[in-house]
Amino acid sequence: MHSYPDSWYVASSPMLAEQPPASGDLAYDVCIVGGGYTGLSCALHLAKSGKSVVVLEAERVGWGASGRNGGHVGIGQRADQYSLEKWYGKPTAKELWRLGLEAVDLVSDLVKENGIDCELGKTNIHLAAKRSHVDELRDEVDHLRTEYNYDQVSGVESSSLEELTSGVGFHYGVVDRGARHLHPLKYCLGLAEAVMTMGAYVFEKSRVKSIDIKADRTTVSTDKAVIKAQKVVLACNGYLGNLFPPIASNIMPINNFIVATEPLDEATANRVNPMNASLSDSLFVINYWKLSEDRRLIFGGGETYSDKFPESITDFVRPKLLAIYPELKDARLDYGWGGTLAITRNRMPDLGVHQGMVYYAQGFSGHGVPTATMAGKLIAAAIDAGNDDFDLMSGLKTLKFPGGPLLRRPSLVAGMLFYSLRDRLGK
Repeated sequence: MHSYPDSWYVASSPMLAEQPPASGDLAYDVCIVGGGYTGLSCALHLAKSGKSVVVLEAERVGWGASGRNGGHVGIGQRADQYSLEKWYGKPTAKELWRLGLEAVDLVSDLVKENGIDCELGKTNIHLAAKRSHVDELRDEVDHLRTEYNYDQVSGVESSSLEELTSGVGFHYGVVDRGARHLHPLKYCLGLAEAVMTMGAYVFEKSRVKSIDIKADRTTVSTDKAVIKAQKVVLACNGYLGNLFPPIASNIMPINNFIVATEPLDEATANRVNPMNASLSDSLFVINYWKLSEDRRLIFGGGETYSDKFPESITDFVRPKLLAIYPELKDARLDYGWGGTLAITRNRMPDLGVHQGMVYYAQGFSGHGVPTATMAGKLIAAAIDAGNDDFDLMSGLKTLKFPGGPLLRRPSLVAGMLFYSLRDRLGK
């Protein structure tokens, strides 16, 4: 029994052997809570530097967002460069741009170095879903090319969009050949294999119940184990819950949903995605999609802001898919799944360290494949010898969601519903 929620990713991945739960009294240099991209990247880099490391995963490796997402590996940060320049100034915005590029390279390098078979591909296409979005996207292309010397991005006018996709309703396209895409669960499981090969320990079904911080050591407790560590890394993201209240209000968990069609015939797949790119649109509640290795359309769309998933995820996502690809009205949807991610108020990741002992990274806001992988590396470097890039990211002010745990969700729902309505209105 693999113990993962049903999805095409699970159905198409060779599963790792289940790792045992942590038990007894244990001691390590670093204890990492969370077996997704952040935790595994951090463990891998710490193990390379000679630290003794343990990863505690409440379920299975990649059980959360790292094994359920759209598989896009986008450049930059989740927030655009204009916003970063406004918030932090141009010099800091340029450093954040550099880190974003390095994050994509890091993913590619880890895949290559560790022989991870995860369907790594190239290029993202971002499409203007409204005419009012066209000028903004044109400006962004020009800004990246002239101010950031980024020549991998180009704009495509509406008259030529059929060269990018047979999808309907779009008015402009941005082609980014520096972006990547992959099979997210295969990537995550490959990282876990690399971590264990380096001698770090991974314990599954080991939900952390409490963290006790002392002056020179922390104690992390599960049902069956007590782990003493010099440092703790929280890599829980949308599944943090109430484990560590000092950072809980920095993020808001939301749910996102994906379907996988039956395998498409070659001609249809070539119309839908002739460049075999990852694609997304410019709506606030974004739609995103790509083809799998066996030509399934993996399409994500729609969000919910409660603890509940739709009764039928395929029925929930299907109208969003057909609004873009009416030609797929007869295509069977073989899989539908959802997952929880964490957003921040400004969509920038939340990195930091509490009392010099507990490091954390969360709030990747849908940009998690590259950003979480890089966050794990930065935390490892900060623990090992200090790191300027970790200091840069942790120095970015994270605005807490107002109202605390009881009120932050209602306030988010109100805001999200406003923007969702705006997606459906206007030009």
